[in-house]
Amino acid sequence: MDIKQLPFYLTLLFLLACADNNQPEPSYTTWSSYLGDAGRNHYTQLSQITPENVSELEIAWTYKTKDSGQMQMSPIIANGLVYGTSPVNEPFAVDAKTGDEIWSFSPQGKEYRGSHRGVSYWEDGDDKRIFCAIGPYLYALDAMTGVPVAGFGNKGKIDLHSGLPPEAEDKYISSTTPGAIFKDLIIMPIRLSETADAAPGDLRAFSTRTGELMWTFHTIPHPGEVGYDTWKNKDAYKNTTVGGVNNWTGVAVDTQREMVFVPLGSAAPDFYGKDRKGQNLFANSLVALDANTGEYIWHFQFTHHDLWDRDPPAPPNLITLTRNGTSIDAVAQVTKQGYVFVFDRETGKPLFDIEERVFPGSRVEGEEASPTQPIPTRPLPYSRIIDSITADDITPYSQKQDSLREVFNTLKKGEYLPPSTDAQLLLPGYDGGAEWGGAGADPESGILYVNSNEIPWILQLEKTETNANTSAGESLYTQYCAVCHKADRSGNPQSNYPSLLKLHKKLKKAEAKNIIEAGKGMMPGFTFLSDEEVNTLLAYVFEEEQGDKKEVGGSNASLAYRHMGYPKFLDENGLPAIAPPWGRLSAIDLNSGDYLWQIPLGDTMLPGNTEKTNTGTQNYGGPIITQNGLVLIAATEDGFFRAFDKEHGRLLWETRLPAASFTTPATYMIDGKQYIVMACGGEKLGTPKGNQIIAFALPD
Repeated sequence: MDIKQLPFYLTLLFLLACADNNQPEPSYTTWSSYLGDAGRNHYTQLSQITPENVSELEIAWTYKTKDSGQMQMSPIIANGLVYGTSPVNEPFAVDAKTGDEIWSFSPQGKEYRGSHRGVSYWEDGDDKRIFCAIGPYLYALDAMTGVPVAGFGNKGKIDLHSGLPPEAEDKYISSTTPGAIFKDLIIMPIRLSETADAAPGDLRAFSTRTGELMWTFHTIPHPGEVGYDTWKNKDAYKNTTVGGVNNWTGVAVDTQREMVFVPLGSAAPDFYGKDRKGQNLFANSLVALDANTGEYIWHFQFTHHDLWDRDPPAPPNLITLTRNGTSIDAVAQVTKQGYVFVFDRETGKPLFDIEERVFPGSRVEGEEASPTQPIPTRPLPYSRIIDSITADDITPYSQKQDSLREVFNTLKKGEYLPPSTDAQLLLPGYDGGAEWGGAGADPESGILYVNSNEIPWILQLEKTETNANTSAGESLYTQYCAVCHKADRSGNPQSNYPSLLKLHKKLKKAEAKNIIEAGKGMMPGFTFLSDEEVNTLLAYVFEEEQGDKKEVGGSNASLAYRHMGYPKFLDENGLPAIAPPWGRLSAIDLNSGDYLWQIPLGDTMLPGNTEKTNTGTQNYGGPIITQNGLVLIAATEDGFFRAFDKEHGRLLWETRLPAASFTTPATYMIDGKQYIVMACGGEKLGTPKGNQIIAFALPD
């Protein structure tokens, strides 16, 4: 080497050393992002827990939250701390080795306290922040202390109405899913009303430093934008009779390509689309955007002019496939319908053929259903679809099979059969199919692991009647409450919607008011209602209403038809009226579109039977996938945590939890020890309540 070149080589070595020191930790060894990584794969390379020793797992620590009830949050881990949210959506941090509380945060005011799916983490040197949405606000908290960051927005929070059109100012907005971090941006999912008064669902990115709005993508296109011509109502973007098209599931981010993949929900109102005729882009679509600017790159729509609430239920998975010896970076989206759609990440080209198939036309006045819908040719559905079952599929566990067959034969049936005043069977049901927990994936081998439900539900519309004798309180109840609690207030216990009859014997009025304003479980808080409206609504449900009668008002009054609620098709024991399996776990090779295996997930206790049934159960929340061969999942109604061999689907171990865990676990390594942590809140599906965050580890 020429001595004159020595300074050059020394400088090069110095720069390489600095570059190495500044590299992020190896992929898939941390869990500081929702569902494990920006690609939302629930995947880990940590290998201390193996197929051989997983049966030795034991509880390492437990943290009890102050309140009990449903927890949907998937924890994240950073700085030696486990971060999450309580049943009433209060963020907390606990020591990752002991479970000792380090801090918790409780906001002030009437803010949404229902189920939440976790928090986001961002850091720049010593500046470490936790982001959590509570009600209509996004909070930035010091990650080490839980104190709001003074320089973010207004004393540590911003209003999630920021950047939306003025007509959204008084409309319901919250967020139940953590935002995605990209550089110094947080890309925020939002939850909206699903009726005609829904706010617009524009996707927005905010500065993680200041809370400033950085970019907006119009999910209902404006004039001149891609997709504008798919709405026959050219004023749809003004959000006067149409809203929604929001990302509520969260997004996946390709940090190398600097692209964000956004599943967008249905246009509002659900089920009846007289005011939103046309294909309705970008509703029910996967949209690829520039993560820096929000600029459109490509899209694919899974359901045209959705009338069945078939919004994508979870973030997509970013995986790598092999075709003819060539690696292809792909994005895979699971759906409520039971299909997986797979695309080239850069171009949006489908990696399996998708057919536009013809389906029946509309059956109610004013509606125009799409004549075709896209169906992928591979993989085959991971859940049974309605066209695959007959009266021979009635459950064998009922003593009233003839009655169930009679009901089955009276129900209308057909995939993408438009809703009408005739009751029809919906399978997969409203929730899916795939759920909000999403699929796990081995991003290196291209194998997708998805848990799903096969519960039949009933879909029906009713003609809307206006009545000059309808009171103001009943009008509010009809607009905001009847779809879940029924028009006669009798509720729907099978779907966890309680009866509101004789409410004065169950709740104090102050307690009911708090639930209306702050929410509970998956019921949103109606923070946009004025005090006068809340009191008027309370007077009606407590049967105390007095005063003038008036015609039903509100934005739903113009709808000729409304949805009749969410009943399931069940037998006399409250079990699904079709034969099992009622829940499944599937492993799908997306290189070929073939199934590696498919098994029932969970056990249902049948009347008079104390043995395991292998029926599968309803399940919410997703799996962890390990590089060394495990699928780890709770999620089931029966309240177990299970480990499966990921190659064959063989059950390796299971343990009963103190309460069912309807969420996705997380895993991490600290001081040479690997832990698996999950929230056990129960309550959903009528299961007992719990309040524990539990960490498992191998014995010392």
